[in-house]
Amino acid sequence: MDLLAKCGGLDKVAACYPPQLSSGMQRRVEIVRALINEPKILLLDEPFRAMDTVSKTVMHQHLLEMYRVCRKTIVFITHDLEEAIYLADKVVVMTSRPGTIKSIIHVNLPRPRTPNMMLSAEYLALKAQAIAGVHEEAKKAFERGEREHA
Repeated sequence: MDLLAKCGGLDKVAACYPPQLSSGMQRRVEIVRALINEPKILLLDEPFRAMDTVSKTVMHQHLLEMYRVCRKTIVFITHDLEEAIYLADKVVVMTSRPGTIKSIIHVNLPRPRTPNMMLSAEYLALKAQAIAGVHEEAKKAFERGEREHA
């Protein structure tokens, strides 16, 4: 089975042009394009940006499946704490300027990950830990008068 078939049924749309694909399919194509060169590390910077909740949930499952099949190290940058905890083995909370590591949260949730896992006490405790770290940094940034730059 080739990479397109393994990664969310992209083999069925292989002959399509990008405008013919949904945004979710386009994101999957972006990830597969990165995987084709067999990198040791895959860097994903806000890969599910501007996606609705349903599409994002579907994409989470596709990414988890790609990880299961390809077993690559993935560095995933996101501002979505729920997404980070659900997908990751480690969540790195960063400080405000200058950006340094504030804390590392080890996510020991079992794999395969399922959406109902997000209701577990373990998941909710990890989320509370991440929220506390991010909130503390946001408060410091606010007190220093920092604002987000595009």
